[in-house]
Amino acid sequence: MVHLFGSQFPSATGSNASSLPLPAVVIELGELFADAGHELSLVGGPVRDLFLGRISPDLDFTTDADPDTTIAVIKKWADTFWEIGRDFGTIGMRKGQHTIEVTTYRAEAYDPDSRKPVVAFGTSLEDDLFRRDFTMNAMALRLPSLELVDPYGGVKDLHAGLLRTPGAPSSSFSDDPLRMMRAARFASQLGVTVAPEVAAAMKDMAGRIEIISAERVRDELVKLVNGKDPRTGVDLLVDTGLADHVLPEVAALRLEIDEHHRHKDVYQHSLTVLEQACSLETDDDGALPGPDFVLRFAALMHDVGKPATRRFEPSGAVSFRHHDMVGSKLTAKRMKKLRFDNDTIKAVSRLVELHMRFYGYGEAGWTDSAVRRYVNDAGPLLERLHRLTRSDVTTRNKRKAEQLAFAYDDLEQRIATLQEQEQLDAVRPDLDGARIMALLGIKPGPLVGRAYRFLLEERLENGPAAPEEAEAKLLAWWREQPEFSEQP
Repeated sequence: MVHLFGSQFPSATGSNASSLPLPAVVIELGELFADAGHELSLVGGPVRDLFLGRISPDLDFTTDADPDTTIAVIKKWADTFWEIGRDFGTIGMRKGQHTIEVTTYRAEAYDPDSRKPVVAFGTSLEDDLFRRDFTMNAMALRLPSLELVDPYGGVKDLHAGLLRTPGAPSSSFSDDPLRMMRAARFASQLGVTVAPEVAAAMKDMAGRIEIISAERVRDELVKLVNGKDPRTGVDLLVDTGLADHVLPEVAALRLEIDEHHRHKDVYQHSLTVLEQACSLETDDDGALPGPDFVLRFAALMHDVGKPATRRFEPSGAVSFRHHDMVGSKLTAKRMKKLRFDNDTIKAVSRLVELHMRFYGYGEAGWTDSAVRRYVNDAGPLLERLHRLTRSDVTTRNKRKAEQLAFAYDDLEQRIATLQEQEQLDAVRPDLDGARIMALLGIKPGPLVGRAYRFLLEERLENGPAAPEEAEAKLLAWWREQPEFSEQP
């Protein structure tokens, strides 16, 4: 490792950037370009992360060399390289454990009606830094000298925890509207405050996010939700109007509060549930290591069915009947538009669908059958459902909160007891498909599926049964089926 010398937080005019370590490949690569007569600088996120006390997993560099020259410089040094980003001036490579990208100085702008940037190569490091998204990412370390280049006050803004753009925010967001999403993401990840002029530009230009592909928006949203303070990031999306375009179901949660305050603010409740869900994640050795996007996004979306189901009852009460089912469908629809994968869509929407299942347990109590069905319906999502249900308690009534917590403690204990007795995690019928077909004398087909589901219902309702008892039940059920008389 090569160490930079000097203060951990240097001034923008100092020649030393940090006492934090840099991988040796950074200096090696800088010397290669210098020997070839070209400039090279470590730039953007990796430099910012040095001031935040962490090492960036990826190393980004910028240079005055064009892509062909870059390849000529690194082809014998790198373990491998690729040219996927060549049209944008970027050559990627791997050296040891490090993934590296070297990009030619550039300036780029978006056509107002296009999702793809128009790229023009630049001629100086300072101009290249000017076109970057925020001042804290517009810093560079010249290599191999390790001179800090910070023309737009990135160090100062990091100290202040302020997110600003190198130039006018409107110009920056016009060049790449995704930067507005990135501002909210950094608010979540880094705990920075968005400068007033940046927030104002986000409000004015929120509609520009429509030209960005769903995949790029999704990726920023995932990073935001997985940040250390997703509540702040989501709040910024809603306040600036970006959520109206990328998460309109969340923006719609800001229901009018009636004059008698007979129902709580659904939007603020949802943010609190998100916050509480984050606090219930575990470390890497626990049952649900964080950050867990599925849990967090389900917490944010769990009540999105309420606006469509809100009813004012004759008594003056407000009801949201079936908002769990409606919300599940709305969540799946939104996630499909954002191009999430099917497994993630199914997991999040299923949690939204199940989040109300627990309520009523404390008053009425559940049979063992009901507990089995709860576990079976949750399947591999059970640990997440536990945390989502607990997070959904945001009442200020201490007695009510304690009652709900006690009831869920009791439910978890009953689940644990039944799991120990019955291997509840993998509930299966007492007879497998082969035995069903042999006993009934039928071939694979829909009837086997019906028989299987019957036995599964019996298993959930009554617990495990001996094989002979299960066979007797199956034969009795079979004799009642219309198809029975048609079998050979």
